[in-house]
Amino acid sequence: MDNPFEPAAVLADAQRKEALDDWGPGEFEGPLRVLLADYARADLNAIGVHILRSGIVHSLRMRLRTQEWIRRHPEILDEQVAPPIVVIGMMRSGTTLLQRLLAADPRFVCAYGWEVVEVAPRLDYSFTGVDPRIAVSEAREGKSRELAPELFAIHPMYAREAEEEIVFLADAFLSHVPESGANLPRYRSWLDTQDFTPAYRYLHRMLQFLQWQKRRRGVQGRRWVLKSPAHLGYLDLLRAQFPDLHIVHMHRDPRTTVASGASLNATLHAMHSDTVDLHRVGAQWLARMGWTNDRAMAVRDSWADDAARVTDVGFDAAVADPIGQVARVYDAIGAPLNDEAEAAMRRWLAVRPREVARPPYALATYGLLPEQIDERFTPYNKRFRSYTEGATRG
Repeated sequence: MDNPFEPAAVLADAQRKEALDDWGPGEFEGPLRVLLADYARADLNAIGVHILRSGIVHSLRMRLRTQEWIRRHPEILDEQVAPPIVVIGMMRSGTTLLQRLLAADPRFVCAYGWEVVEVAPRLDYSFTGVDPRIAVSEAREGKSRELAPELFAIHPMYAREAEEEIVFLADAFLSHVPESGANLPRYRSWLDTQDFTPAYRYLHRMLQFLQWQKRRRGVQGRRWVLKSPAHLGYLDLLRAQFPDLHIVHMHRDPRTTVASGASLNATLHAMHSDTVDLHRVGAQWLARMGWTNDRAMAVRDSWADDAARVTDVGFDAAVADPIGQVARVYDAIGAPLNDEAEAAMRRWLAVRPREVARPPYALATYGLLPEQIDERFTPYNKRFRSYTEGATRG
């Protein structure tokens, strides 16, 4: 194959594998072509080409399969997505902890790891018995632990735990996920000028589809608990799709979060390329996180109801008193943290997956200085110092 990222061949592969050809509504081929063109220029090794191309084909297969489910069951698009609770914040700021605590409440629903890996079941699935996608996802989890232990240590993904929905934005090919795994300067710059509305419309559609599936399986919870650091730069579009959402904004010292994010990106780059410029990875991640946080603060400044719409939570406070911080969220949304929900959260805290030790990382590894981080995040640190230093608001 001369160019493994040739668009027509990639699209045709997905259609052949699913024996389907209806992509459904929403423009995605334009962004896909920009991404594929930059992948074709990237310095990828053979494993990287295989992993990244296979991931795109899988995304396209899920789009085809989802559209066929909707064709057969048009009532999917009648699903009303209740106002979600959305946990945001930079990577390693405690977003996973807060999401999974909230998701323990049986009144809420989330996207589990196994649902994220294969959002659309096979077309012959009858929604009876144990969903076969769970075993597939558990096998994938085990394989990741074995073959990519460093990546799993930095960013573990568990089949039966709540996961972030960033994959649905990536499936629309308007996403910052690809730049985390390869040097894609053209796609990266192009993204900064794009309207992400189609990606957020696709996210809404996929939540409708997941909610319909959950109801078929007898799941009673209705209010979604979402989570993704990716939403930070697009709070206006997120709210456009979910007007009555409530945001939980997690905060931590950017010196720690930027170093951790650079470490994850460097690990992903190394899986896909034989040479990785760690300083370039660090510079790109610092720029992206600064850009993202600037946008988040600007959108929040434009909201007259920001104080009622957003609950700010510090990482240290969440670790020290997770139930107490979650109670603040319940107070903000006007819902009781009842005994059943609190008991479920405490059970989760007792049995949650124990993460293995992460590989060491330091800002200097990525060509960054603490003073650089402080300077770039001066407005953020000034605004949220009470949270990044571990204090809580009364």
